[in-house]
Amino acid sequence: MRTLIFCSLFFTQFLFSQQTFPQDYFQSPLGIPIVLSGSFGELRSNHFHSGLDIKTQQREGLDVFAAAQGYVSRIKIQHYGYGKAIYLSHPNGYTTVYAHLQSFSPKLQAYVKEKQYQKQSYEIELFPEPGELSVAKGELIAYSGNTGGSGGPHLHYEIRNANSEPINPLLFGYQVKDTKAPRILGVYGYALKSGSVINNTNNRIELRLTKKDENTYLADKIYAQGTIGLGVETYDQFDMAYNKNGAYKICTKIDGVTNFEYNFTSFSFSESRYINTLIDYPTYVNKRKRIQKCYIEPYNRLSIYNKKDNNGLITVEQGKNYTIHLEVSDLAGNVSVVEIPIEGRKQDLLNAREDFESENYLICERDNIYRAGKATIYFPKNSFYHDLFLDLQQKGDTIKIHNHDVPMRKNYTLSLELDSIKADIDKYFIASISDNGHLSYQNTYRKSNILSTRTRTLGDFIVSKDTIAPTIRPSNFQDGQWLSNFKTLKLIITDDLSGINTYKATINNQWVLMEYDYKENTLTYDLSDIDFKDTMHRLEVVVTDNVGNSTTYKAVFHQK
Repeated sequence: MRTLIFCSLFFTQFLFSQQTFPQDYFQSPLGIPIVLSGSFGELRSNHFHSGLDIKTQQREGLDVFAAAQGYVSRIKIQHYGYGKAIYLSHPNGYTTVYAHLQSFSPKLQAYVKEKQYQKQSYEIELFPEPGELSVAKGELIAYSGNTGGSGGPHLHYEIRNANSEPINPLLFGYQVKDTKAPRILGVYGYALKSGSVINNTNNRIELRLTKKDENTYLADKIYAQGTIGLGVETYDQFDMAYNKNGAYKICTKIDGVTNFEYNFTSFSFSESRYINTLIDYPTYVNKRKRIQKCYIEPYNRLSIYNKKDNNGLITVEQGKNYTIHLEVSDLAGNVSVVEIPIEGRKQDLLNAREDFESENYLICERDNIYRAGKATIYFPKNSFYHDLFLDLQQKGDTIKIHNHDVPMRKNYTLSLELDSIKADIDKYFIASISDNGHLSYQNTYRKSNILSTRTRTLGDFIVSKDTIAPTIRPSNFQDGQWLSNFKTLKLIITDDLSGINTYKATINNQWVLMEYDYKENTLTYDLSDIDFKDTMHRLEVVVTDNVGNSTTYKAVFHQK
């Protein structure tokens, strides 16, 4: 089966390397020059960036156009993630995606709101039938925004193939000015197998670089024995933008012969979480540096590699000299190069890596169950990427589940037993504890006196209690006010501990659509949604947190 999967991934990558993409089929989704704040394949938290982030001049509300003829095949609205998003299917088999939208075109807005009112839910996912919502190339479909997990106004734009795999949109003929070569921030050496040593240590080392010219560096010679690998910290920049974007291609050459290469032409969403095997994850967590490995770990299942002789590992023999060239390229052909001389030399291990060991050894390929004080921890098969020793212990009221510099593939279950059944057990929950002591709610379910959560978070946990209800206050109006000239009615909702779970609003006992923006803590109602006959309206808003504490806000407003 593994051989079959490998062959399939290799064949897919081979096809992409041979494929040409239509150059004049898709137009720009915006009516302004394309300036990028995010590139395809860029390294993000637990995933690769699957499209382009196009700047919208720090504004919302810019017209968003259909990149080609087609039909609306999916509309999804969520508080987080892509926020408001439209998916267009096109006759040539591709799908374009437009995300973080402020709102939809009048035609689509009316369609979506009707469905939201039918379902009585702001969050919604719709799959219109082919031909139900047809669009022409260049037709207005939406307005750009900042909804969902967006960190600022922009348009997230994707092109996906018939298998729903994202493809680099810059391969489709979009012109984005790029005259800058990727910048090399650091190059690192890794001693990878037993007996391997670099400069008398088996810890990661940073190579000292000397700049030869604008885009070429020379590393100090390293002395090594055994099997080693390289890593690089790098970013790319487009013209007219200061954002630090991802590089397109990274390769290494041993004495002039390419032995390792990967690029960001395409990838599968199902493999995106394997980004944590591409980067040096502990260094990212502890120092916020994303070092990309120029070798492949045994548990890495990414299909982005075009060349992987010996999985990128460099075998250094005593008495031999090697010249490694590490090249980082962008799609415009700008290249930065690091030359790394290596001499094979037998050497003593003077600075040894300290590897953690404990009585709790996890075997990745099977289910694992452990006890730590009053905690039971269940790790399903393949929760982690590899086998490892775990640090599991109870320290007072705190449960330590290893540490957060180890990446996880899947959720595990943490169960904590309370001393007795509490009368208000529904107010208790499991919280993770950050390095600065901040508590974060973990989705908790209860059975008798046992609290449980399924999470990918590692680190310290504690049982906490929340008895304080959320707060609700009006933002742009007062109780009893006339709102005849107002377009929206807005409230501020907050919760001090477990977080907002649900909200519901009615006017004159009729459900109304409220748009929740978690970044601004706002609920917004469009006053044009419903044509109420009377001039006096009774507003009621109920907000509930994650442990069931509720607050009800009531007000009267007038509108002609």
